[in-house]
Amino acid sequence: DNKVLFAFLPYFEVNGVPKLMDLLDEPVPGVGTYEDFNTIDWVREKSKDRDRHREITSKSKESTWALVNSVCDAFSGWLLMLLIGLMSGALAGGIDISAHWMTDLKEGVCLNGFWFNHEHCCWTSNETTFQERDKCPQWKSWAELIIGATEGPFAYIMNYLMYVCWALLFSFLAVTLVRAFAPYACGSGIPEIKTILSGFIIRGYLGKWTLVIKTITLVLAVSSGLSLGKEGPLVHVACCCGNILCHLFTKYRKNEAKRREVLSAAAAVGVSVAFGAPIGGVLFSLEEVSYYFPLKTLWRSFFAALVAAFTLRSINPFGNSRLVLFYVEFHTPWHLLELIPFILLGIFGGIWGAFFIRANIAWCRRRKTTWLGHYPVLEVLVVTAVTAVVAFPNSYTRTSTSELISELFNDCGLLDSSKLCNYDNANVTKSSNELPDRPAGNDVYTAMWQLSLALVFKMLITVVTFGMKVPSGLFIPSMAVGAIAGRLLGIGMEQLAYYHHDWAIFRGWCSPGADCITPGLYAMVGAAACLGGVTRMTVSLVVIMFELTGGLEYIVPLMAAAMTSKWVADAIGREGIYEAHIRLNGYPFLEAKEEFSHKTLAMDVMRPRRSDLPLSVVTQDGMTVEDVETMITDTTYSGFPVVVSHESQRLVGFVLRRDLTISIDNARQRQDGIVSTSRVFFTEYTPPQPPNSPPPLKLRGIMDLSPFTVTDHTAMDIVVDIFRKLGLRQFQTSLTFCPSFLQPLAGYYHKEGHSEARGSDSQPGPRLDPLQLML
Repeated sequence: DNKVLFAFLPYFEVNGVPKLMDLLDEPVPGVGTYEDFNTIDWVREKSKDRDRHREITSKSKESTWALVNSVCDAFSGWLLMLLIGLMSGALAGGIDISAHWMTDLKEGVCLNGFWFNHEHCCWTSNETTFQERDKCPQWKSWAELIIGATEGPFAYIMNYLMYVCWALLFSFLAVTLVRAFAPYACGSGIPEIKTILSGFIIRGYLGKWTLVIKTITLVLAVSSGLSLGKEGPLVHVACCCGNILCHLFTKYRKNEAKRREVLSAAAAVGVSVAFGAPIGGVLFSLEEVSYYFPLKTLWRSFFAALVAAFTLRSINPFGNSRLVLFYVEFHTPWHLLELIPFILLGIFGGIWGAFFIRANIAWCRRRKTTWLGHYPVLEVLVVTAVTAVVAFPNSYTRTSTSELISELFNDCGLLDSSKLCNYDNANVTKSSNELPDRPAGNDVYTAMWQLSLALVFKMLITVVTFGMKVPSGLFIPSMAVGAIAGRLLGIGMEQLAYYHHDWAIFRGWCSPGADCITPGLYAMVGAAACLGGVTRMTVSLVVIMFELTGGLEYIVPLMAAAMTSKWVADAIGREGIYEAHIRLNGYPFLEAKEEFSHKTLAMDVMRPRRSDLPLSVVTQDGMTVEDVETMITDTTYSGFPVVVSHESQRLVGFVLRRDLTISIDNARQRQDGIVSTSRVFFTEYTPPQPPNSPPPLKLRGIMDLSPFTVTDHTAMDIVVDIFRKLGLRQFQTSLTFCPSFLQPLAGYYHKEGHSEARGSDSQPGPRLDPLQLML
C-alpha cells in the first residue's frame, strides 16, 4: 500500500533518483490556521467549507451511515443554536437574580433568608401597609441590625457607611478577579466582538475563563452601583457561549468563517436576553455588529434568540412574568403636535451622544498614556467611592439604574406611591379608568430637582466609568440619561397643558379633564434618543424599545427621536462609541459605513516603489530551505508571492509565512534527509535531482494558486470595496505581482495589534488608518 509506504518512507527512489512525498497527501498540523492577532482569509475558509460539504454530499450516496452523517451535519447548526440559546438564557437569568439580590444587600438583609432580595423578602409578609409597602419586619436595614435604630442621624450615617463599604467591596472583587484571571473580561466587549466578526483573531477573548470571570464580575460591577449596565457585556457572554459550544461540532471548530456565523447569532442572543427583545436582537446583530450575515444566519439567529428569550421567561428572574425590569404599557395615544418635543429630545440625545463619545475617548486615551492606566484597581476604587458617596443622598441615584428607568417609564396611577406620581387627586373619581392631567404636588417638584441633579451626575460619572477594568455596559446608563431628561420634559409639558389648555397648541386636543400628556412616554423617547446618539443605532433601537413597551402606536415617536438623534450626532462626529473604541485600540477594522474619499489608484500605494528595496519573492523551483528560512528571518511580511524566477517574475501563486514555517519544521521532523541545502519546489512535478543531492521539499500544496489580482490603475475605492466585501487578507497587482499593501505594513501591524489588543497601557506609537492596517 503506497500510503503505508509513505508513512514510513517519506520519499523513495525511482530509477535511483529520490522521489518526494507531497506533504498534502497527509495534512500537516497547523497549516491553514492563523496566528493570534491576525486576520482570517474569508475566501479560503468559505472554499474549505464548500469542499467539505461536497465531500459529505458525495459520500451520502454510498452508504446509509454516510447518509445519516450528512443529515447530522445539516442539523448540527440548529442544534448549536438551541444550545447557545439555552445556555445564554440560563446565565442571563442567574445574572439578573444575583445582581438584584446583591444590589439590595447594600441597604439591608432579609431575616427569613439572606438569599432573598428586598422585594422577595416582603412578598409573604402580612404586616406591610399601602403607604410603606417596601417595609416589612422581615427586612432589616444595616442600621437596625447594628445599632438598633431605623431613623435619626446615627441610623442614616450607619446606612451611608455600609452602602459605601459594600460598593467598594463589590468593585474591588470585580477588578481583582478580572486582573488576576481574565483581563479580557473587562469593558463592554462589543468593540472587540465587532472586530472578531470582521475576521480578526483574538485568542482567549471568547474562552472559558473569560466567560466564567465575566459572568461573576458583571454581577459584582452592577451591584456596586457604578454607572454601568449589564446589557452590553451580556452580548460578550453570549458570544463566549457560542464560541465554546462551537468546539462540540467539527464543522464550526475547524472553520473560522463558519464560527463567525455562529457568533453573529450569539450576539443576537445577547441582546435578546438583555432586553427581552428577540427580534430587536436579530436586527442589532445585523445592523450593528455583524460583518458577514447571510440569510441562513438570519434564520438561525432568530431561532437562537427565541430559545434564549423562552429560557429567560421560564426562569422569571424579576418575578413579574416579564423579561426585563422596566417593562411598561401606555394606553394614552399621542398627538401630532407632540412630535415637536419628541424631536427636541432627539436633538438632546444626539448632542449628548456626541459629547459623551468625545469625552470618553479623551479620558480613555489619557488612561492609556499616563500613570492612571498603571493603577486600574485604584481607579476603580476611587470612581466607586465617588459614585457611592454622591449617589446615596439622592434616592434616584441610590437605586439601581434599571429600577430608576422603570420608575421613569411608569405611567402614574392612583395606586402609585412614587414621588413622581404625587399629584393633586382631589377632582379624580376612583372609578375612572384613565386619569386626567392633574396639578403636580410638592413631591413632584422635589423629585424634579432631584432628577435634575441625578441627570448632571449620571452624565459626568458615566464618562469616566465606561472603559474601566471591570465589565461595563453603556446601554442602561445612556437610557437613564435620556429617560431623566424625557421625564422632566414630559412633566413640564403636562403642567403646561393643564394650566394653559386654552393655548393654540393645546386647543382642540387637550381639553380640561382629559388625559393628554404621558410623561412616561417622554422618558421612553428620551431613552431611545440618547442610546441612539451614543451607539448610532436606528432600526434595531426602535424595535427593541417597541418590544419593551408592547405599543405599536408609539413607533413613530421613537423613529422620529432615533433618526433626529443620529442626524445630530453624525453632524458633530461620524463615529459611534464602538467604532471610536475600535480606532482607539488600534484594531484592524474596515467600517462598512465609512466612505473612502481619496482619489488615488492602486499604483499610488502599492509596494515596492522605486526608492524601496526589491520585492521579496519566492521562486517556484530555484530556492533552498536555507534561502527560504533566511528570507523568513530577515523580513516581517505575512506572506510572499511565488514567481517563476527572479528574471521572469510571472505570478504563480501566494504562500503565507506561517504555512511556510510550519511546513518546513514539519518536514525536518517527518522526512529524513531534509537539510538546509534541500531544494524547495512549488511546481506540480519535481524535476530529476542529481544522485547525491539531498531530498527536495515539495510545498505546492500550501500555495494559493489563484490569488486575487488587480491592475495597477484600479481605483482605490474599488480596492477598498474588494477588501470589505470579499474579506481578503491581501492581493497582487498585475504590474509587480506583489501583495500590494501587505508587505510593508505587516510587521508594524502585528506589533501594534499585539500591544494594543492586549490592552497595553504604555504610550502607543503612531497610528495607521484602519484601512492601511487591514491592507
